[in-house]
Amino acid sequence: MAGFFKNIWSYRGFILSSVKREFQSKYRNSMLGAAWTVINPLAMIFVYTVIFSQVMKTKLPGTNSSFAYSVYLCSGLLTWGFFAEIVNGLQTVFLGNSNLLKKLSFPRLCLPIITVLNAVLNFSIVFGLFTIFLIISGDFPGWSYCGLLPVFIILIAFSAGLGITLGVLNVFFRDVGQLFGVILQFWFWFTPIVYPVSILPDFVRRCLIFNPMVGIIAACQKIFLFRQWPDWASLAPVALLAVALCFFSWRLFRKRSGEMVDEL
Repeated sequence: MAGFFKNIWSYRGFILSSVKREFQSKYRNSMLGAAWTVINPLAMIFVYTVIFSQVMKTKLPGTNSSFAYSVYLCSGLLTWGFFAEIVNGLQTVFLGNSNLLKKLSFPRLCLPIITVLNAVLNFSIVFGLFTIFLIISGDFPGWSYCGLLPVFIILIAFSAGLGITLGVLNVFFRDVGQLFGVILQFWFWFTPIVYPVSILPDFVRRCLIFNPMVGIIAACQKIFLFRQWPDWASLAPVALLAVALCFFSWRLFRKRSGEMVDEL
């Protein structure tokens, strides 16, 4: 294991240059360039705010800020977008780089690392602007903001474990990617992002325990909306699931990596 990560570290130049090249190529022929990284989530946030703010603003208990629903919505949508970008990128990472895998010899796990780092870069830009907005509007959560670091580490581990598993399976069963796209849509609406948990019937609330993203989204909303530290006990199950998924995806990747090139 140590030798493997040492090998990955020796390819750090390849990884970093690939992240830079992919970010630049994404906006190379675009007039607005990297601004699209911000415009797309802002457009989604604006639509949801206009549609749901009048309905939800009286149903966010314990909030005094005039931007309460916008903060609630942004914290959930940006976190979900980060998760979705990692998983969607990883589930096609081997198929999308089939020519590279066939022609070059390098640690194949570099490709998922590049995908995750690109998602982190994009998210950092948008989330940084959101943080600046909170500071200007006087809604910055203070020291509880530091609680985001362990929350996002859990989110990245969970997303990476799930994404690499789907990416390997997608090489052998091409319907996996199509099916997960449908599942992701239902998963979004089964997660309290545009609506608070308080409006759900009791039997639906009980079902939320099976949704690992609920704890992560709720932790971010608690930090930004109520300026409180996350409930670490509620994050323990998803943290354990993230570790289990990372271990499983690692074993699956090691077992099937030799066969993947033949299937691409």
